[in-house]
Amino acid sequence: MSEIETILVCAKRVVDYNVRVHVRSDGSGVAIDGLKMSVNPFDEIALEEALRFRERGQAKEIVVVSIGEDAAQQQLRSALAMGADRAILVRAERALEPYAVARILLEIVRRERPGLVLMGKQAIDDDQNQTGQMLAALWDRPQATFASKLAIDAGVATVTRETDGGLETIEIDLPGVVTADLRLNEPRYAKLPEILKAKRKPLETLELDAFTLPSDSLRVIETRPPEPRAAGRIVASVDDLLAALEERGAL
Repeated sequence: MSEIETILVCAKRVVDYNVRVHVRSDGSGVAIDGLKMSVNPFDEIALEEALRFRERGQAKEIVVVSIGEDAAQQQLRSALAMGADRAILVRAERALEPYAVARILLEIVRRERPGLVLMGKQAIDDDQNQTGQMLAALWDRPQATFASKLAIDAGVATVTRETDGGLETIEIDLPGVVTADLRLNEPRYAKLPEILKAKRKPLETLELDAFTLPSDSLRVIETRPPEPRAAGRIVASVDDLLAALEERGAL
């Protein structure tokens, strides 16, 4: 059993998954003012997995990184309270595309030289599921996505990943990128003593201008809420059911 010097965990600030969001009246996006914000749930699962590796003596240090406004320090402190050793915030006042995020993470990876990068398979605010794959490609290192089970031994990660057809188990050489799925683990709650300790743990802030970023290639034209569900309909017989399905184009 080999030990990883550093595990880098990515943590995005998102609207808490228990909160119902609404589209702004002008269609310019989702209204988030005053809403509860949390660590992206999939990233929280990735952090929990890193903590378990350290507790088993398979990792020395866990560094958590986030890209966003100053308010994201709150989520980084939550990650530190869970048990991360130190945090990095790249201050960005605007939303960034996944490719730009991957470019920023690449520079941090080159500086920190982690043996493993863990992150959620996607963020629940945009569901793009791109950053992990892009980072692995830019870093030119192996990747394993949608991990529901992860083991590390002798510089190799064995990953059971969820696919449309079932479960697939693969091995990748480390360092590499692994993205966490929902069933990988259940994150712990931070205890009060750890919350107090987190206030004294190092949190480094970097400016976005220090990174070389690509030009934006996507523009959101309009955001719309989903169409309301149509009212149900009771049919008297199977023949009526088939007729109704055919009428709606389902048959």
